[in-house]
Amino acid sequence: MAHALRLAARGLGNTWPNPAVGCVIVKDGLIVGRGWTQPGGRPHAEVRALQQAGALAEGATVYVTLEPCAHHGVTPPCAEALIAAKVARVVTALTDPDPRVSGNGHAMLRAAGIAVTEGVLGPEATHLNAGFLKRVTQGLPFVTLKLAASLDGRTATATGESRWITGPLSRRKVHAMRLAHDAVMVGSGTALADDPDLTARDMGATRQPVRIVLDRTLKHTPDSRLGRTARLHPAWLLHGPSAPDTARKAWSATGATLIETPETEGHLDLPAALQTLAAKGLTRILSEGGSILAAALIRARLVDDLALFTAGALIGADGTPTLAALGLQTLAEAPRLTLRETQTLGPDTFSLWSF
Repeated sequence: MAHALRLAARGLGNTWPNPAVGCVIVKDGLIVGRGWTQPGGRPHAEVRALQQAGALAEGATVYVTLEPCAHHGVTPPCAEALIAAKVARVVTALTDPDPRVSGNGHAMLRAAGIAVTEGVLGPEATHLNAGFLKRVTQGLPFVTLKLAASLDGRTATATGESRWITGPLSRRKVHAMRLAHDAVMVGSGTALADDPDLTARDMGATRQPVRIVLDRTLKHTPDSRLGRTARLHPAWLLHGPSAPDTARKAWSATGATLIETPETEGHLDLPAALQTLAAKGLTRILSEGGSILAAALIRARLVDDLALFTAGALIGADGTPTLAALGLQTLAEAPRLTLRETQTLGPDTFSLWSF
């Protein structure tokens, strides 16, 4: 199952709206087939593994990170494919919470006389597919907030200079993180200040994440890196009802997708925005956009993980803080995070925290 989870991780960022699933088929102590969900969500991991195993699948044990699907969608159910292959046993990590599947895949296998073992490495599988699970159960994507800061918590100098606080190894890890997410999101302030293209570069990527800008009045110019590449890589702009028609037409002409989003108190309604993105199939979003968006997401309790890159530099109080105001009155109100991972990246440190 641990190997199946490693295979599943290869699909992160590529399979939405489907989960990233891994499958390993074992017979007589040897791996005879393995697979993971392919880009776009098809074929499923079980189908790929069964194709590789061929006739050797008969009487084999199948390890799969999520309950095999039991419903007819774009493709026939994986549970039926396993039954047709005459496997002897299926071991799963998680029950699929999708109402079309939940428990039905396991039941189909057992009804066909196949032994089923559930819950193997369940916590690890839950973490791996947290985005898919949150989208299905809560109607929201899993959000990782990425921050890069000096030791004293600054993201830029007093003049606004921010490139580059962290070093090349940190930037390369950020590009790898982009590949493992369905989308990269920034606010209009970051888009205007940095003119980012938000792609994963120098990683051999064949598929890019959706690039999202939260821009209430569409201030970001279509003659930007994002606008000029909108037909090459998906670009989505979430704007409010007050966005000017001229700006909407100009952005539409670039090939970007415009998504009107409700406003509240002069700002985009962030819960509504993320619900819309989940409804469009996104399961995992990497937010890279500035102190204002970061603080707004935290205040709205929409952040799941915090990825912090810290450089061994000091900028001082006249620099730009990592976070805008959170509106806290007491220390007891401060969010308390759990440290999950640390890593040294040349002169920088990386830490991953969960809310």
